[in-house]
Amino acid sequence: MPGIVFYTNPMSRGRIVRWMLEELGQPYETRVLDYGPQMKSPDYLAINPMGKVPAVKHGDIVVTEAAACCAYLAAAFPEPGLAPAPGTQESAAYLRWMFFAAGPGEAAITNASFGFEVPDTPQARGRSGYGSLEAVADALAVMLSDGRDYVTGDTFSAADVYVGSQILWGRMIGALPDRPGFADYTARLMARPAAVRARQKDEALMPAPR
Repeated sequence: MPGIVFYTNPMSRGRIVRWMLEELGQPYETRVLDYGPQMKSPDYLAINPMGKVPAVKHGDIVVTEAAACCAYLAAAFPEPGLAPAPGTQESAAYLRWMFFAAGPGEAAITNASFGFEVPDTPQARGRSGYGSLEAVADALAVMLSDGRDYVTGDTFSAADVYVGSQILWGRMIGALPDRPGFADYTARLMARPAAVRARQKDEALMPAPR
């Protein structure tokens, strides 16, 4: 079986994919790239023309974008059961909320972190994929409001790695409004052994304080 090469930086979305890799339990090689010339080098631009991390190389296959990396790895390594069977209610929820978090969710949180708000008009909110930050927070709260422990119901999946990471990040930087269920959900995720291992590995790579 081809090996996995993981391109990352501990101060990046690579933390999401690190967690996913730890959930898989498969060996992988980590290549840490510095921001600046190294990440924009010709060698790495051949991996990701955006010059950004994370990226995963699995044999001859290259995957970029954190959500895509999570979904690819869950499908390529089905043994841990991190992707529901296609054509099921669980699979529908898995795809729905993975794409929601990667599109409207991240866009809303990122814009809020820069102080940008969609104008409060029907036309502007209709043109915006997420409508408003409040609508995104409300939608995530509804997803968690029916007593489910995870995105697909009772079973943890790769969608929780990505959706949970977006909620954690948004709350950490103060950009995502809090809602009932967020704290319990993220605490449940952060207690997972794979999440703990991933944090420890990324923290060990952080630059020393000056």
